[in-house]
Parts: sequence; C-alpha cells; structure tokens
Amino acid sequence: MAEVRLNNIAKSYDGKTMIVEDVSFKIHDTEFLVLVGPSGCGKSTILRMIAGLEEITGGDLYIDNKHVNDLQPKDRGIAMVFQNYALYPHMTVYKNMAFGLKIKKVPKKEIDERVRRAAEILEITDLLDRKPGAMSGGQRQRVAIGRAIVRNPKVFLFDEPLSNLDAKLRVSMRVELQKLHQKLNATMVYVTHDQTEAMTLGDRIVVLKDGHIMQIGTPMELYNQPQNIFVAGFIGSPPINFIKGQIIKDSSIWFYQESSGLKIELSKVENQSIHSYIDKPVVLGIRPENIKSKPASAGNHFHEQQVEVVALEQMGNEILVYSQLGENQIIARFSPEAAVQVDSPTRLYFNLDKVQFFDPETEAVIL
Repeated sequence: MAEVRLNNIAKSYDGKTMIVEDVSFKIHDTEFLVLVGPSGCGKSTILRMIAGLEEITGGDLYIDNKHVNDLQPKDRGIAMVFQNYALYPHMTVYKNMAFGLKIKKVPKKEIDERVRRAAEILEITDLLDRKPGAMSGGQRQRVAIGRAIVRNPKVFLFDEPLSNLDAKLRVSMRVELQKLHQKLNATMVYVTHDQTEAMTLGDRIVVLKDGHIMQIGTPMELYNQPQNIFVAGFIGSPPINFIKGQIIKDSSIWFYQESSGLKIELSKVENQSIHSYIDKPVVLGIRPENIKSKPASAGNHFHEQQVEVVALEQMGNEILVYSQLGENQIIARFSPEAAVQVDSPTRLYFNLDKVQFFDPETEAVIL
C-alpha cells in the first residue's frame, strides 16, 4: 500500500473562483481517512484530483513518494469506487470484475485467481454468474468494490459509495467496509457528506467547508475538541446546542443571555481564558448528552434551569427533549424513564465540566 501527500493543493475551473484552496494533509499508509463536509465543500473534487480525473490547478500530489500531478489515472496505482456503481449491465459479475484486468492483458489464470479471491473476501462468490440487473443495491456495491480489489491498487478511493442505499443497508455496509479495511490492510480515502459515516469509518477525518480544511483529527478529537463552531455543529447527532450570550462579572463570573434570563456561574469552569471575554459576546456550546434530567452528582458543576418542553422524540433507548431558551432551541438527551411531557415545565441540568465557548467573530474555540 502507499502514503498519499497533498501539498497546498488548489483547484479552479475558471482561474478566478477557487473550489479548493491551499489544502495540505497526509494520508498514512494503511489508514482509512474520510473527507467530510456539506455539498459543495470540495471533498469530491479533492478525491478526483487524487484519482487523476481532475487536473490540479496548484500544489503537489504524491502517491507512494512519487510526484503524480501529471500522471494518467491508470498509472497512479489507485482504484475508485463510485456512487453509481458504474457496472456494465450486459456483463456478469465475473466479467465486470475481470474487465479491467483483461484490458491490461493480465493472464487468464491470474484474472481468475484475483476475481475469485475478491469474491470470497466480499462473500459474493454465488453471484459471479449474475448480471447487475438481478441484484440488490448492496450486492451491486460489493461488485463495484470487488472490481477495485482485483486491481491490487496502492490506494482505494470511495466517492459516497453508500448514498444510494437505504438506511438499514447503509449501516450494514459500513460494518462490511470496516471489515474489508482490516482484511486488506489497505490505504483508503472515503468521501461522504454523512457525519455518522465519517465518525464510524474513519481512523482520521478531514472536515471541509468552502474548499478549506476546518479541522483534521480522530473522530473523538473532532467530537470532544472541535476547533471552531462549524466543526462543533457539523459533528454529532443530534447537533450540539449553541447559546449566544455574554460574559459578565460582579462578585463572580457569569455567562448571561438577556433574552431568556439564563445566567450560569462560571467560577467552577476550568476554562480560564473566558476571563478575557468579560463584557464581550461569546457562544456557549453543550452537547445534548451533557444536559441531564437530574445532576449526576452534587456540587456546583451543574447549572439548573427550568424550561418549557415543546417537543419530544421517543427513541426507545432515550428521549430527545426539545425546549426553547430565549432565541435558542435546546435539545437534551434524557433516559427513557424520565418523567417529561410536552407543554409542561421540566428542569435541565447543564454539566458545566462539558461546556465549550466560542468567539462569535472568529468562530474559533476559546481555550
């Protein structure tokens, strides 16, 4: 397998508007790296530049320490799995998987060995004589992956391969992709707009917005230590709660939101940088699981707040409780046994050990 390096990669179609700008990161050998972000953030463009399907406007791309900016896709040692499978409908599974090797004039015996080995890994041996039209979406996606495996590539590239599948099948295919990565011990680059896919699949994740990198890290680093408001809001489901307010000081230091009267004492909060924001606006962030129906332990590390419940989502293993706090909707995760009703008051307990603060102007986390 191989390491992939992107050094100051840029892409523009008209020479003026930058689709991707000054993107640099390294994909380690055998790593599963995920590019995630909203539509139009440049993630698929980056993947296509790695594949050689898009010309690189600026910067340098290396695969296995080889400069590949001007190499044809067939010479880069990569294999790509597309969103729409791109299978030949008139060919059997066997012929679809063997086609690329046949074009390269690989010996028939070796083709047969590679195809059957890939089919065994993907558990599709019994489908080799079928045509794509007689298979489910999940089976067709396995065939598309098998076609990539038989090429013995240095790097596997996946462009939203699960987006055409239903929700239940997507979950099972995520597990299959994890198992495949372990079996092949391969370098894989995966593009998705689905943060759940990114969190469950990636060894590391690159979060993109408007052609720029917002943060790179492991799933838990992005979840627990987001560097900015965008990453904090994009990673996590249900999303993090943001509450706009300001820092004020009298006998103590407080977070205060005028519209709701919310006033949280911060004397026990470890973030000392918040002292430099006295009389300045800030954004408080707290994830739904860190808002409880009762404090987990006694002490000043919880803030108690009474609210009116506006909606509930019964999830079986938990209840998502929606309430309004000034201009902000607040989502809390309660246990299924919690006594809570719509249009009734309830108490929220904010775990102050888990709150984060962001600068509303720069949107950067306040550390």
